[in-house]
Amino acid sequence: MKAFVFPGQGAQFSGMGLDLYERSPEAQRLFEQANEILGFSITDIMFEGSAEDLKQTKVTQPAIFLHSVILSKVMGDAFKPDMVAGHSLGELSALVANGALKFEDGLQLVSRRAMAMQKACELVPSTMAAVLGLDDKDVEEVCADMQGIVVPANYNCPGQLVISGELHAVEKACEAMKERGAKRALLLPVGGAFHSPLMEPAREELAAAIEQTEFSTPICPVYQNVTTTAVTDPEEIKKNLIAQLTAPVKWTQSVRQMIADGATSFTEVGPGKVLQGLVKKIDRSAEVASGLFISEE
Repeated sequence: MKAFVFPGQGAQFSGMGLDLYERSPEAQRLFEQANEILGFSITDIMFEGSAEDLKQTKVTQPAIFLHSVILSKVMGDAFKPDMVAGHSLGELSALVANGALKFEDGLQLVSRRAMAMQKACELVPSTMAAVLGLDDKDVEEVCADMQGIVVPANYNCPGQLVISGELHAVEKACEAMKERGAKRALLLPVGGAFHSPLMEPAREELAAAIEQTEFSTPICPVYQNVTTTAVTDPEEIKKNLIAQLTAPVKWTQSVRQMIADGATSFTEVGPGKVLQGLVKKIDRSAEVASGLFISEE
């Protein structure tokens, strides 16, 4: 069975999507539509902007979403998923690609999500940190023992977790992780504590937008970050999507469940190869590939 997976924030690069725009009339149409929906020329920033330009909150998330979704639409017959999943932001890309969300609705939600998260980040000094070389249980125990808010945020692959929370609590947790034997515990250059309780204001804002958006029954199951199991019910998809902002991204658990349910190949649709690397670390026997422009319908 074929799984298609969609990357999250951090996969952006200067020039992303230009090849699709130049080779596909369908891609051109969707990119131009995106410029209208967003109210600014995101294509100028994606195609010609610097890495610094692409770090703007209002740009980063929509840019990755657009690259992923438009690529899925111009892959032709090569895009026939039996199941999909997305890492954090990538879950919205996955939901458009599998027909649960319309393109324009998905883009508007991504834009709202980015702005809501940015506002939440400005309320409390907060950050995230990568912890390498510790078991999940050790990371969870250290976080639970800390004063202040710090929680596991991304279960990326065995031995690679990201923690998230108040700045001082994350810093202290990093020291405690090293004492436990972590190979590395380092702060990440991010704007705030994503996938932690500090995102509650963003969750509330996004919840209102999601509730007002029409979701359809998808063409195949989505394995959502919160539950890690196959979901097709539109109401359940919405509930899980709302919960995602303050809950951890259970990527390791999701990939293992997809494999248990029959997935043998994972194709990453979007910029970069981060998810392919994570899938291989979760299960060496899984086949991985990048989504490629195949043909014009």
